[in-house]
Amino acid sequence: MSIVSEVKCARCDRNYSGVRSRCPYCGARRIGSGKYSEEGDNSNGKMIIGILILAVLVVAAGVLLFTTPTVEAEAISSPGNSDSEQEYVGLPSETDNVSFDGPGASAEPSDNSPESESEDLTTTPPQVRSVEITFAGVRNEDFTAGVGEQVSLRAKVEPAGADFEEEIVWTSSDENVFQVVPTPDGTGATVTVIGSTSAPGLATLTVSIGGVQAECIVRVRGR
Repeated sequence: MSIVSEVKCARCDRNYSGVRSRCPYCGARRIGSGKYSEEGDNSNGKMIIGILILAVLVVAAGVLLFTTPTVEAEAISSPGNSDSEQEYVGLPSETDNVSFDGPGASAEPSDNSPESESEDLTTTPPQVRSVEITFAGVRNEDFTAGVGEQVSLRAKVEPAGADFEEEIVWTSSDENVFQVVPTPDGTGATVTVIGSTSAPGLATLTVSIGGVQAECIVRVRGR
């Protein structure tokens, strides 16, 4: 059985191969598809050709399927792509003398060095500008009290709210006239008049802090 179908010449009625365009016997040209003989053989031939083409495609697909992974595996296992042979370029360590101003530039200490921080932490203590003796929030420079009376006074220091290193000191110029007892923090004091009623007198109350002082005259009122 021939794979290529035969055609019948329309002039001499002889059969010849379907691949020819002219009859080899009489030389007549094929008109259209010509007169084919053995029509059953023609359909079988088409089927065989289709099977052969399909087989070629299957073989080609198999070759591509089995060769592609091999190429990828060779590329992965290539010594040139080994992680062990690649150089690692990391960031400079803290001990490296690195300058970003260009080659040869020396590193200069920053302003955030421990020495500069310690200098910033060292501050000058506040200075006392003024001090006053007050009674009920009002400045008091002179008052009179009877024997045995007690008067509570306060020291108003400026700048207010500052943390002074110096202590507030209260003193009496004559303890026979009055005595003064300061509070634990020194911001206040209690004056107790003890002067004789038969001989009324006076004395000076002084409060001082940081070289600044204020005075108040305490008078003894007779009966």
